[in-house]
Amino acid sequence: MPSARILVVDDEKSMREFLAIMLQKEGYDVGAAEGGDAALDLLRHEQIDLLITDIRMPKTDGMAVLKGAKDLSPSTVVLVMTAFASTETAVEAMKLGAYDYITKPFKLDAIKLTVAKALEGKRLRDENQLLRRQLETQQRFETIIGKSPKLTEVLDTVRKIADSHSTVMITGESGTGKELIAKAIHQQSNRRDKPFISVNCGAIPEALIESEFFGHVKGAFTGAVSNKMGLFQAADGGTLFLDEITEVPPPLQVKLLRAIQEREIRRVGEARDIRVDIRLIAASNRELETAVQENVLREDLFYRLNVIPIQLPPLRERRDDIPLLVDHFFQKFAPAPATPRRLTPDALSVLEQYSWPGNIRELENVIERATVLGSSETLGVEALPDGVRRPRLARDVEPEFPDDGLDLEATLDRIEQQYLRLALERTGGVQTKAADLLRMTFRQFRYKLQKHGLGRRGDRID
Repeated sequence: MPSARILVVDDEKSMREFLAIMLQKEGYDVGAAEGGDAALDLLRHEQIDLLITDIRMPKTDGMAVLKGAKDLSPSTVVLVMTAFASTETAVEAMKLGAYDYITKPFKLDAIKLTVAKALEGKRLRDENQLLRRQLETQQRFETIIGKSPKLTEVLDTVRKIADSHSTVMITGESGTGKELIAKAIHQQSNRRDKPFISVNCGAIPEALIESEFFGHVKGAFTGAVSNKMGLFQAADGGTLFLDEITEVPPPLQVKLLRAIQEREIRRVGEARDIRVDIRLIAASNRELETAVQENVLREDLFYRLNVIPIQLPPLRERRDDIPLLVDHFFQKFAPAPATPRRLTPDALSVLEQYSWPGNIRELENVIERATVLGSSETLGVEALPDGVRRPRLARDVEPEFPDDGLDLEATLDRIEQQYLRLALERTGGVQTKAADLLRMTFRQFRYKLQKHGLGRRGDRID
């Protein structure tokens, strides 16, 4: 981690300057504190990767600094040093969480090696955390299935742009696989060995979105009990995918625009800028030009994001891919060692004629349901949901109008409640999927549920 931030703590000015100069020559970003209190204050306001502290100092000694560091910034690695070495002190320091223990006087090569090993260990731990986060947010299918002309055109574009650093804007209806395409861009780029961080902007409470994006320091607001790394910094060197970008509140769009332009961020409660090296990919299921006209999306942010636009086709425009997707999902959901199920020609024909408002995600749900509830290896039309077999033609039916008139607002509320319930039933109570079926953002869907007093204890977010 050559750009790592290191803090040297020692009450002796000569020792502070010696270590700072030596580590700066190694390429590190080095700061210094003349005592324990100053070090703890810096930890409250800055992200420190490695802290090197003397044990014996007046007032707040090295042990207190070590304990404070573990409380204020648990991810900070701590090295302790002293001229008064003893087994008891070393054991105590290690029990409190010190990475290593070095004694004065020390050899330059020895301390350089210890610092390098400590930072390499931190880097590996950080990467493991990011990998776990990626696995938790990974989409339910891992490969791009299909050979239709429109999908082939999209994949050709992915191959052309993968190694560039340009910002990409992916648009398409909910369930068309926008995150999957973003991952494909990342995996084919020269950033493939670095993090891919995905975030649904509509699923983050508005009060927390700035902290999620940029991080915060301890005490920046109520509940900020320690320093936190934001998503921009977590994606450093890799790719940051911002799904549902139009859900970012307009006041924060100004800060987002600056972060994209300058590749610098500032954590909440901190005055120091942090450089980040990221490839940004954004996505939305809305018409972006309309969002700009409605002042939902800033025009300058739109132009900054829309450098390379990719429009994903809905499933109804790539019907040739439906048989391939059906086979893929049957294989995915087949309980081992059972043979994957298959559909009769009539059932497959029904799927090919259906309009698929929920796109690939809806098709996946249908196949999972058929796999779980089906009683034979070959499934017919009866294994498909009623809504797919007999899709409603409500838009083609003239509404009835009572002679004495009607309460339009109450009628629309009743219809809205019915569709909210149907969407939750169709998705097994998974609210994010229900929102996708209704072409809503998660925030809009959650508002509607609260408005009508709907939602069940067993409903899930994802």
